[in-house]
Amino acid sequence: MSKTIGYTARSVLLRAIVEKRVIVGIPSAIEILLKTPKDSLFCFLAQSKNPDSAIHMNEILLEAFCYENDIYVVKVDSDEKLSRILGAKSLQTCALIQKSYLPDNTEELTPAEDTLVNHCEEYWDFPNKIMELPV
Repeated sequence: MSKTIGYTARSVLLRAIVEKRVIVGIPSAIEILLKTPKDSLFCFLAQSKNPDSAIHMNEILLEAFCYENDIYVVKVDSDEKLSRILGAKSLQTCALIQKSYLPDNTEELTPAEDTLVNHCEEYWDFPNKIMELPV
């Protein structure tokens, strides 16, 4: 299940990129969350191999804000893998996925997003669970 859900997460990220619903980087994510937290669905946070204390503190605050606003936090195993999926030129530890809406302004989940939501709900009480993204 661990590898399967990693492929599902990658699918969610790739679709959101195509649909221009991804905010990359902690500063940009924080800015969007302060303005419209209810428009965010997932916050992907990657473990960094070279943790910086200031970045780590921002990640902790971002994670707490997400939990406070019922945004699913998806912790992933590698900033390199996340950055590669995002097509980022530099290493990124954060990607915020905005919700998708139908023309009548109701939320729309793709099948992959629905699967990832179910996974997040299942592990809601285990916030330190790390998801393995595919290589």
